[in-house]
Amino acid sequence: MDIDNVKNVCSAGASQGSKDVSGSGPSGRLYAFDGPAAAVLDHRGAVVRWTGTAEELTGFRAEEVCGRPVKELVADLPDDLRGATEMPASGRVRLWHQCGDTIDVTFRTTKVGGSAEVLVLAAPTHHIADHEQGAALLRALSAQNRITIAVHDTELTTVQTNAMLGTADGRPVQPGTRLSDVLCAEDAERLEAVLRQVLETGAPVVRGNQHVSWRHDPARQHALSLSAFRLEDARGRPTGVAALYVDNADQMRARRHLDLAREVAERVGKSLDVVRTAQDLADVLAPAFGEFAAVDLAHSVFDGDEPSKQLNGGDMGNAALAPATAVWPAGIKRGESVPPLPDHPLRRSFLHGEPVVFSLDDFIAMVSDPQLVEYLVPRDTHSVMVAPLHARGHTLGAITAWRCGRSDPFTEDEADLMKQIASRGALAIDNARRYTREHRAAVALQQRLLPPATTDTPAAETAGVYLPAGGGAGSSGDWYDAIALPSLRVALVAGDVVGHGMPASATMGRLRAAIQTLADLELEPDELLTRLADLIQRLAAEAPSGDRDIVGGTCLYAVYDPVTRRCAMASAGHPPPVLIRLDGTAQAVGISPGPPLALSGMPYETTVIDVEPGSVLALYTDGLVERGDRDIGQGLPRLTEALAAHCRPDRALDETGRALLADLADQAPRDDAALLLARTRAVPAADTAHWEIPADPAAVSKAREWITRQLTMWGLDNLLFTTELIVSELVTNAIRYGRPPMDLRLIRHHVLVCEVTDYSSTQPRLRRARTTDEGGRGLFLVSQLGGRWGCRHGQNGKTIWSEQAIHGSP
Repeated sequence: MDIDNVKNVCSAGASQGSKDVSGSGPSGRLYAFDGPAAAVLDHRGAVVRWTGTAEELTGFRAEEVCGRPVKELVADLPDDLRGATEMPASGRVRLWHQCGDTIDVTFRTTKVGGSAEVLVLAAPTHHIADHEQGAALLRALSAQNRITIAVHDTELTTVQTNAMLGTADGRPVQPGTRLSDVLCAEDAERLEAVLRQVLETGAPVVRGNQHVSWRHDPARQHALSLSAFRLEDARGRPTGVAALYVDNADQMRARRHLDLAREVAERVGKSLDVVRTAQDLADVLAPAFGEFAAVDLAHSVFDGDEPSKQLNGGDMGNAALAPATAVWPAGIKRGESVPPLPDHPLRRSFLHGEPVVFSLDDFIAMVSDPQLVEYLVPRDTHSVMVAPLHARGHTLGAITAWRCGRSDPFTEDEADLMKQIASRGALAIDNARRYTREHRAAVALQQRLLPPATTDTPAAETAGVYLPAGGGAGSSGDWYDAIALPSLRVALVAGDVVGHGMPASATMGRLRAAIQTLADLELEPDELLTRLADLIQRLAAEAPSGDRDIVGGTCLYAVYDPVTRRCAMASAGHPPPVLIRLDGTAQAVGISPGPPLALSGMPYETTVIDVEPGSVLALYTDGLVERGDRDIGQGLPRLTEALAAHCRPDRALDETGRALLADLADQAPRDDAALLLARTRAVPAADTAHWEIPADPAAVSKAREWITRQLTMWGLDNLLFTTELIVSELVTNAIRYGRPPMDLRLIRHHVLVCEVTDYSSTQPRLRRARTTDEGGRGLFLVSQLGGRWGCRHGQNGKTIWSEQAIHGSP
């Protein structure tokens, strides 16, 4: 509706009974006069009285027309009036104006009581038509139940209105009422300020949104669109304010629905955690859609599995409640199972994917148990809506919303909105469920591929801790390992492969298996990493062309020898280890890291450090030092400080590892974190013996004599015979095929280790000798007499070793 038309209508309505009337002649000249023109005629039709308004209309003064027949003032008398003996009750004629123009007027007549005189009232015809149309339009507007019209005087007192009080009896607002008599004091004061500004400035207000509450019902707000303009008389003087209030409830409701749908799209689904997604959905709904909201999910959905086909209340548990600070009934608690509800026609429609709206009476009738209603329904509830969470052919659970107190009951339009919200929310929850399943499988695979959390070897006791990534990242293939090596040594490993999820876990498994195989070859750390880098190159070549760039990783490989108490290590792009000494100080080991495993062709460098027994070596992955906005430059000092604080000699390593991760890890880490702690040990000097072998065949017999004396001293007489044979063969091979200097070393622990070292790089080989062969049986005898044997190469030669179990050792 054009606001100018409404303004004209209200101006016409407000001017009824006033003295402001205007008319115009054929020349377009405008004639202003006050009120309808009035004249009194005698029984002959002559003018006997002439009012000021008649003078304003025609321009003739009273002395010019009084005594003259009124017909002389009519420009062209209609045929039906020419022979009339009495004035008609009404009609339309053209009157002369004093300037010579004519005025089209409509008149009414009435006899003056007690005489033959007639009172004639006349007004311009177009003004009468405008007035009648305006009055009709005003009546039509007043009849609209969503449009309220109010005319206020200059004191803002209501002069005329079609407003109702909004009470049950529907009483109208009476003239003389002020806004404060109808609205809450704060709302009335705000509206009066707007109307007063319109009255003072004349500037209209068009479609201003207002929220008001009736004085008798302050809890419920009504959305209105206010248009107000000043009323003026013909001379431009303010006479009041006209206000139109349009019920904006439908538009506001539609806007709220759009805002709610938009907020669901923006907030729900950002997390890949099932419970977090459900809570986001509940937080959007309460209190914007209902005073309370709850999301219940099938128990299997929490674990990432598909729900059963026949989902019932007993199969679901509560995942989210909103608002969190609300007082909930005893039967609605986070994490607890939802009681099963009886079968009901409304419930069956829910099973078909449609939202169900219950009044409190309907819900009570369905449950058929007042105690259960009190157990499940929040206080003051009058309307309940339940919508299924249906996605990809599965019903995952349900959303329940409650409205309480003075809020409006749920409508069918809102049920349609809830269906859309539930559909989007179900997809988000199902995405989180599917991620939970994949993440759980990847983490399970990762953990199955990891070694035991703790190991206990003569070289060190170790404890490893693994923390999978959260927040949607998935497992990243971080791993640790502790590998027992011959001669009581131990290899310590930490690594991190590129990528996430199952592919990363699978790559990690292949690398760990490769490292264990290469560790059995007793390679130096730099040589082992070189071969591992070659393996990565082969894996990248086997991968699909689009995945080759994401095949790679970093690795730190360290070997600790409890006899020499030295640790040799090399890094392939991996962070340096941290050494925690017995005095409680901690420091990152200064190593020269080589390139990551994906970049072959560059050499790796071995770093050797001395390690006191009882010290702790900490190997870790970058997920522990690069968290949130921290890089390794900030994270490594923090890790070093934490290790110094937590690594105490009287504290178990596994407990220390868990405390460190709890102290350093983020709430939802974006990368895996692996930590390996190794508390070193040492073989006492009394449990080792060393003899330098001369390059003389007669040294074999001397070696046997030395072995006999040493084993007798150690109380290992039961191993004399086998040890003499083993040492004889190893020393003979060293003298025959090796190069001096040559050494024989014995190590006593739970096994007896015999080592022969020479400076030849010739690799011994076990073979089966033929019957006629004179040699080739030495290593065969060694393998048969000892528990196991092997050979390792160093920078200046090789060492052949053999182990025998010491009976009675742990």
